Amino acid sequence: MHDQPGISVSQLSDRARGIFREIVDSYLTTGSPVGSRTLSRIGGLQLSPASIRNVMQDLEELGLLAAPHTSAGRVPTEQGLRLFVDGMMQAAEPSAAEVAAIEAEAGRSGASLEDVLGRTTSVLSGLAQCAAVVASPKGEPVLRQLNLVPLGPGRALAVLVGADGGIENRIIALPEGLPPHALEQAQNYVNARLSGLTLAEAVKRLQAEITSNRAELDRLTADLVANGLASWSSDGAGPVLIVRGQSHLLNDADLERARALLEELEEKAELARLLDRARESDALKIFIGAESRLFALSGSSVIAAPYRGADGRVIGVVGVIGPTRLNYARVVPMVDFTANRLSRLMA
Repeated sequence: MHDQPGISVSQLSDRARGIFREIVDSYLTTGSPVGSRTLSRIGGLQLSPASIRNVMQDLEELGLLAAPHTSAGRVPTEQGLRLFVDGMMQAAEPSAAEVAAIEAEAGRSGASLEDVLGRTTSVLSGLAQCAAVVASPKGEPVLRQLNLVPLGPGRALAVLVGADGGIENRIIALPEGLPPHALEQAQNYVNARLSGLTLAEAVKRLQAEITSNRAELDRLTADLVANGLASWSSDGAGPVLIVRGQSHLLNDADLERARALLEELEEKAELARLLDRARESDALKIFIGAESRLFALSGSSVIAAPYRGADGRVIGVVGVIGPTRLNYARVVPMVDFTANRLSRLMA
């Protein structure tokens, strides 16, 4: 799940492993530092506070534990959490109630894809008590009609109507020396020959017909059509990003950290780039604190898993964002299940 080298679980003694696991489990449950006296009361360890303190010191020197402020207790570092997640965590299956809640939204019939994704993300956010995010590909619009309206010397308004009824207006530059009838000719050509095609398909057909002289357009009019198509949705090519449940982050006792995280979530482009790393890895990924440049300031964790389209290719990513003190064993399988459910939805 992570590429950086570090200490492995096998390098720890059984005693160190047991103490480390108890500290991490307690920290993830309570969020509080764990002291040697508390650990000595745990029946399974059967060690004196002094013996436990020695082991805790060793784990601190390895970079796996840290003492916050002047506390006598210890908390796992980001490196320690990474070791735990990669080598010691035993993930549980999602509960029947969690499965039912996700199924109810992802299986909703008659709703638009964006509505289903938004609702599924909201329910994942509620179950994990974190912010949740989904990145879905922007559907490529299908051209239904093009209208070209002259605006004066050298400019025209291109009104593009999509098959879904969406309308986009663009002001385009007209090639120099364009004859007056060219706007109508270009408009008629697009509506007769390119209607029903996606942008990529329309451009491909235009180029093929120009090459084989079947376009019945002069060079200037063909350039006009090409410019009109190129202007269509060129500024909306990125993924659709839906973020839900930011309010859960304010439940965190550390309000400064929560505020920093909320500010980081506003960086949509950076968030999309982070999710792309999960998309490219082809499998669930966990980013802990500074492992993600975006969340280095707030020290937050991201658990993200890709989901697939009908052809099996990765088309989007779903995940949760919260404090590093996440219940990873519970949330990881929940995110994984949601990604698998969205893959079935897309199939």
